[in-house]
Amino acid sequence: MANTYNQIYVHFIISVKNRMPLIKPEWEQRLYQYITTSIDNRKNKTLIINGTKDHVHIFVSMDNSESPAKLMLCIKQFSSKFIKNNFNKDFSWQEGYGAFSYTKSHIDNVFQYIKKQKEHHKKVSFADEYRNILSKFGYGDIYI
Repeated sequence: MANTYNQIYVHFIISVKNRMPLIKPEWEQRLYQYITTSIDNRKNKTLIINGTKDHVHIFVSMDNSESPAKLMLCIKQFSSKFIKNNFNKDFSWQEGYGAFSYTKSHIDNVFQYIKKQKEHHKKVSFADEYRNILSKFGYGDIYI
């Protein structure tokens, strides 16, 4: 086969170290733009980014030349440096992350879910949200 085709949709979730509320509304859009550029420059396509003061959801159509782990490493390194240089010298991301794959038929649902993050978190804590996602993907009770 001469060409390679893929449809790999990944919902990443990253949190601020110790879930500290360090992402400020004044600069979160600049952060999201920076992350989008980092993702898209690596031949992936950012579908949506949104979050709250302590975590970020990133939905990506992955290029077949890159693994989710390598993309996440780059996103966290580059964005952490960006935040430290521009907004908060003490900022860092939590060591781990979530990466959940979806089919094309789920794109709109995931997009809408991420779009409504601020509204969602008026009712649900990040810890409860993350436990719920882990449970839906078969991880059961995991300490987060």
